Amino acid sequence: MRIAACLGAAIVALFTAFPAASDVRIKDIATFEGVRENQLVGYGLVVGLNGTGDSLRNSPFTEKSIEAMLDRLGVGNMSDDQIKTSNTAAVMVTAMLPPFARLGSPIDVVVSSLGDATSLRGGTLIVTPLTGADGEVYAVAQGPIAVAGYAAQGMAASVVEGVPTVARIENGATVENEVDFALSSLSSVRIALRNPDFTTATRMAEAINKRMGTNTATALDPGTVEVALHGAGKGDIAGIMSDVENIRVDPDAVAKVVIDARSGTIVIGEDVRIDRVAVSQGGLTVMVREDPEVSQPEPITIGGTTVVVPRTTVGVDEQETHFTILEGADVSLQRLVDALNAIGLTATQTISILQAIKAAGALHADLEII
Repeated sequence: MRIAACLGAAIVALFTAFPAASDVRIKDIATFEGVRENQLVGYGLVVGLNGTGDSLRNSPFTEKSIEAMLDRLGVGNMSDDQIKTSNTAAVMVTAMLPPFARLGSPIDVVVSSLGDATSLRGGTLIVTPLTGADGEVYAVAQGPIAVAGYAAQGMAASVVEGVPTVARIENGATVENEVDFALSSLSSVRIALRNPDFTTATRMAEAINKRMGTNTATALDPGTVEVALHGAGKGDIAGIMSDVENIRVDPDAVAKVVIDARSGTIVIGEDVRIDRVAVSQGGLTVMVREDPEVSQPEPITIGGTTVVVPRTTVGVDEQETHFTILEGADVSLQRLVDALNAIGLTATQTISILQAIKAAGALHADLEII
């Protein structure tokens, strides 16, 4: 058995230097305030399952829901002992109501099992009202569901692929209530940056003013730019928003190094810089080998006992260390990457070095570990 201590990781770090940031459209880095989706949720029943539904003993809410559904459909009251189905499952239905969705528009829904059903494959969702945060019904869902995963089991073995208790219905809900929002009533629109930054907000306002006219846009804070709607074009707000969202700007961002220690992935931002430092990286490998031997001094017929005699070999291999100088803060990302690659490190070693440089105060960037 080989045990690699600390620096003996098998994953190789890969660094790629990206070209300088280019202009991007405003619609790719920001959104218009008020133009947003709304979450919808509902509780319903899926029927038609092939014995994979909820067990009524463990899911009493499913039994109560079945009773209520049958009562609404005109079926007389039934006792608990009369309902013994295993083809029904209680589910939560979720959906996103798009902005400006109109009456009759179809939307997708996600159906998730609430009880102990083992699979929703082959089921059909019964009419389920979907409500918003205000308690109002905005859509109604119904239809056959599509499950991506599957589950199969026998007496002594089982296999599960994906999640068979979560399903989707494409265009499974119909919008029944609209969210009131009139663009024509706006005197200004606000643009919300996905990654707030003073420099990006200022550049965005300058680009809009250059395209739409002076004093049209103002950066209110790092995450918001306000665009005034005035003049003859005020009646065509949709056209103005279309022009604004296609204006290109050069976004800025904080220098950052992102590390995923589990996969050994390291991403270094373009503006990351370090002070001039010397790095020494050594390694220690411990070898532990087991070669057990079987010993049986006497025949089994006369009471001999078979025993295992352990044989262990331990070795230590310590690599020679050396210093490598990484250049200072005036170098480009390409030279920083080349310097790290020249040391010939694994991902784990590189992560350790970056953390040590940050601890020493020589790494001028945020170090984020995910």
